[in-house]
Amino acid sequence: MNAHAATRHNALMGKPVAEEITRAVYQGVEELASKGWPVKLVSITIGDVPAVHLYVRNQARGAEKAGIMFEERHLPATVSRVEMLAMLQALNTDPRVTGVIIQRPVPKHLDIRELQTAVHPLKDVEGMHPASIGNIVYRDTSLAPCTAAASVELLKRTGLKLEGLEVVVIGHSEIVGKPIAFLLMAEGATVTVCHHMTRNLAVHSRAADAIFVAVGKPRFITPNMIKPGSAVIDIGINQIEENGKHITVGDVDYEACAETAGWITPVPGGVGPVTVSILMRNALTAAQAQKRYYDQVFGGKSDTMVSVAPAE
Repeated sequence: MNAHAATRHNALMGKPVAEEITRAVYQGVEELASKGWPVKLVSITIGDVPAVHLYVRNQARGAEKAGIMFEERHLPATVSRVEMLAMLQALNTDPRVTGVIIQRPVPKHLDIRELQTAVHPLKDVEGMHPASIGNIVYRDTSLAPCTAAASVELLKRTGLKLEGLEVVVIGHSEIVGKPIAFLLMAEGATVTVCHHMTRNLAVHSRAADAIFVAVGKPRFITPNMIKPGSAVIDIGINQIEENGKHITVGDVDYEACAETAGWITPVPGGVGPVTVSILMRNALTAAQAQKRYYDQVFGGKSDTMVSVAPAE
């Protein structure tokens, strides 16, 4: 049965959470625009990756709902490192642009970390600049990586008290697993991070009050690997063929685990919609930070936008 068809009372659906966040963002964007500070995102796609087009389309729709201007720049896969860095520096100093998104993946001749570092921290709406990641260690989660923040947001919606909560994160990538661990620690949770080198994974996951799964393996998590009544946040997105049809499933065996879990996110329809709304919330947060920077430096004598200094 498709996750969308599930009507289980324990399903953590992303759409209502995303809509709530988007409504709040829209109000903030309108308020900022009334002060002469419109919010605008620039999305950069390098090369031709079909999955990326879907992400960009969803981001554009999310921006429209939030009242945020959205511009897509599609560059050839042959674009050079120097050209990319020059473009990012130009966006950093463009007062009309308040946020920059670099779509993944990028061609092999480009270093995504270098590109992300080149985006000024005040325009880092993806939360992937080293400064943004580092801030989480100091419990400043205002610009956290979007997927990680969306996953934690869904856990909060269960009503479970995060302080002292036993949580297992399965997967330790730089853009999902590790940031989730830091975000949870900032909330006071007790966190164990597991990965492909972890021995006896089920021993860890069965002891957890909540698990986050991002390993890229279809239906990897089975009922015997989770604690009865626990919260299961599935971040995986996998395309498989089943009964002659191509379907999307997560890293969790949803139908089987829903019988054991207290709360569980479907795929699709769980973390995905919330991730887009968090991106828009980050866009608002970044624009607000830029205005505060201007007010501090220039005394707020005018509501005219100015550029931020390029990243060092």
